[in-house]
Amino acid sequence: MMKSLKLLIDALRDELQNYGEMLALLDRQQEYLISRAASEVFQSISLIKAQGGAILQSRVRREECRRALAEDWRQPQEASFTALIPLLPADYQPLLKALVDENNELLVRVRRRARQNHLMLRRSVELMQDLLNSLLPSRHGCVYDGTGSRPVSATAPRRFYEAVG
Repeated sequence: MMKSLKLLIDALRDELQNYGEMLALLDRQQEYLISRAASEVFQSISLIKAQGGAILQSRVRREECRRALAEDWRQPQEASFTALIPLLPADYQPLLKALVDENNELLVRVRRRARQNHLMLRRSVELMQDLLNSLLPSRHGCVYDGTGSRPVSATAPRRFYEAVG
């Protein structure tokens, strides 16, 4: 029983570390976005993607450890941390609760920062598209379809030298 508890604690700590590393990468990417360091933004994407894989692995491990702990304590495998923590020795309850809470809080921060970065990247692409449209105006206006996306133009894009003059 204690072995599964210690493995779960290690898994929660590992997950927490991975979320922290992801938040640091996203913060750095946001700095690159603000300073318009395009090559660094591009490089940061692969690092963020790799860290996402590490987070996924740590979540899988944590879930395996949670299920094993539930089994050891004769609880359903789907038992949540809320149900499991009160059953554990009193000395471990505050630690597990703190780790679960910190993981949840850090996940919220990671999601918020990822959304912010996504919005900044999307806005940059929109601004670049507007610039290109002003340099190479299309024959059709920008119209959204029923799904909220822009339909692909049936006409072939004009080459730059054809658009000038």
